Amino acid sequence: RINAGGRIGRADLGARLLSTDDPAEAQQLAQELDALNLSRRDVERAVTDAAVRKVEASGAHVDDTPVIVVAGEDWHPGVVGIVAGRLRERWRKPVIVVGLDPVTGVGKGSGRSQPGMNLGRAVQAAWEAGLLLAGGGHAMAAGLTVEGGRLAELTAFLAERLSGEREDAVAMDVLEIDALIDPAAARRDLFDSFERLAPFGPANPEPVFALAGVQAREAVQMSGGHVRCRLVGPDGASVRAVAWRCADLPIGRALLSGQGGLNVVGRLKADDWNGRRGVQFEIEDVADPRRI
Repeated sequence: RINAGGRIGRADLGARLLSTDDPAEAQQLAQELDALNLSRRDVERAVTDAAVRKVEASGAHVDDTPVIVVAGEDWHPGVVGIVAGRLRERWRKPVIVVGLDPVTGVGKGSGRSQPGMNLGRAVQAAWEAGLLLAGGGHAMAAGLTVEGGRLAELTAFLAERLSGEREDAVAMDVLEIDALIDPAAARRDLFDSFERLAPFGPANPEPVFALAGVQAREAVQMSGGHVRCRLVGPDGASVRAVAWRCADLPIGRALLSGQGGLNVVGRLKADDWNGRRGVQFEIEDVADPRRI
């Protein structure tokens, strides 16, 4: 909610909320940020849906294109980075999302990359080559300003720059599993034991667990494309689970079908509600070993 102020509202709202000593002002600011966050979700969802339609119409999401650049008029610059991240997760390749000003024809964009593909370096090279009005970033993220008429030229340039990194990036795109567990073991005591290793981050990644041969029961699609279910093992033991923004992807379809014999990978998360201290399994990936 604090971030929403800077994305689609006023960037000072969060700082004012955190620094005020006036409870009434804090309440008013919190309500304003909450409303902005709801608006941000709607804007983000609309831009994501429009971008997905454009990319899927081009086929760039399923071919060997090393980078996707997608643009649309009036896409809010405050959400293009979030959308790029969502699409990068969806298609497992670098994505740049550009919001074009219909009056000036100038676009402001943000990109997110895959490990092994240095998007910031490629964008910097595009700026040095005169393709951008502004641009820069680091390996995993970049921002740019570009004339709308040069988007095709920019896409071709970035594709050429990143083509040599694609093969290594695909090989790196794996989930390292720390332990194979049964649903019966996915309990709060296991979660609490591993929480002693926190804080987690790039140098200390959060533990990843696998469940083998489970069935997704009571699977339902939630608002936002999330899927909730129970993962049930061969012995009948189960754990509550959720997979984010995947209902229209193979992961979501596998869960919603209710089929058994699935191998599921994810992380244990706290699930505390109404005095109950539990856990849920946050799904990262699903595989049917019979199709491998």
